[in-house]
Formats: sequence, C-alpha cells, structure tokens
Amino acid sequence: MVRLLTMGLDPEGIRAAARLLREAQQAWALTGAGVSTASGIPDFRGPQGLWRTHNPEEVSTIEGFHRNPQAFYAFWLWRFENMRKAQPNPVHKLLAALEARGFLQGVITQNIDGLHQRAGSHRVLEVHGHVRSGTCLSCGHKYPMEWVVEEVGREGLARCPCGGLVKPDVVLFGETLTPDFEVAQREVAKADLLFVLGTSLTVWPVAGLVPLALSHGARLIIANAEPTPYDPYCDVLLRGDLVMMSELLARALEVNLAGS
Repeated sequence: MVRLLTMGLDPEGIRAAARLLREAQQAWALTGAGVSTASGIPDFRGPQGLWRTHNPEEVSTIEGFHRNPQAFYAFWLWRFENMRKAQPNPVHKLLAALEARGFLQGVITQNIDGLHQRAGSHRVLEVHGHVRSGTCLSCGHKYPMEWVVEEVGREGLARCPCGGLVKPDVVLFGETLTPDFEVAQREVAKADLLFVLGTSLTVWPVAGLVPLALSHGARLIIANAEPTPYDPYCDVLLRGDLVMMSELLARALEVNLAGS
C-alpha cells in the first residue's frame, strides 16, 4: 500500500499519485469548488469564500429562495454571468486528458459551472445540478438559462407565464441531489481509486463517497489547498496550488494539457 502524506507538491508525492493513476482500472475524480477558483469562480469556504460575505441561509437554501426570490436572484445572477464568461483552467484540462488517456472513468463534480465539459471531459456526473437551464416550480416547464437571466434583469426574478417561480436547475440546501448522485454511488462502489480535488469534504451526502470508496479498499488521492477530514486516510495527499499540481502531474503522466 502506498501511503505518502506530503504537505506540499514535492516530486515524490507527484510520482506516487501518478503511479496510483497508472495502476488503477476503475478510477474516478471527485471535484469541488476549489477546482474552478483559478477560472475566476470563487469558492464558498476558502479565505475569500462567498460565505464570508453572504448568508447561505438566504441565497443557497430552498427556503431562502421561496422567502425572498429577489435576493436569491440578485446573488445568483452575478454568479451565472461569472460562470458563463469563465474558461477551463489546467485542473479541468488535466482531468479531461486523464479520461481521454484511460486513467479516469470520469468526473463526479459538485460544481455547477459546466467547465469540466468545456475542457473536454465526456463523462461528468453533476450531483449538484447545473446552470444551463431553470425549471418552473409550478408547471415544470424548462427554460434555457439565457431566458432566466433576461427575465431577472427585467423583472428582478424569473416567473413562468403560469405564474410559478423559475428556479435554476441547481441543488440548493434542503433539496435532494440529482439522479447523477445515485450513479456516482454505484460507480464509486466499484472504483479502485478515488482522486479528490478542490473540495473540503464537509458537505454531505457527497462527502460520503469517500468512506464508501475506502470501505471496499479503493485507493485515495486528495489534492486540496486546505485540510479535509479524510486526509489521514488517503494514500497520497497533495497540499498546495491545484494548477501547479495539475501541471506537475500532467508531466509525470505524459499527458498534454494544451490538447485536452
């Protein structure tokens, strides 16, 4: 068993992570908000995280959405525009390249920005939804996000012609996860390696994928700027800047980020 707990991105840690990825037959990546910060999308719990300046009870719960949809949209409209303009960074490109080379089966992501797909990843399980569309909570009609943004810009909120509020197809606190989560659980139950990147592993039930993987002997790589509750259980811990980690790991695995 490889176990290398390293507090930086030293060559030995990178080589150990590369070796585990080469040896794995059923590897999955699990990603969080830290993967997209280099693309200009703020995370939630980091030093510059959104929860330091915004109350999640108001802008990220289903109760808050119903209680004050204008405040919800005032917060999310800015985020939608930010995500629309963002471009994939080397972390997204690394995971797409690893999938293309057969080192990964796919990506399980808590992110809603769609940057994994834009980087070239083909199998992406979006357990917290996405920002490509919104759904009327009354009649169930779906609208493209461009329509939602236009309505919010004009009216302060998005309301369906039937009178119902249109909520973006993202999972808020208090809602169940998307059907992709059940797929993710089935895949992780078969995985021999879980590569965790850019997540604090404190939000459940997604964090539960890690003990699920460990319960049947899967290897675990954690790459994150901050500590996580599962650091003591991983085989390789890469603590540091994820962009630098991606570039070093791409070199070790001889994958081309520019072409991914």
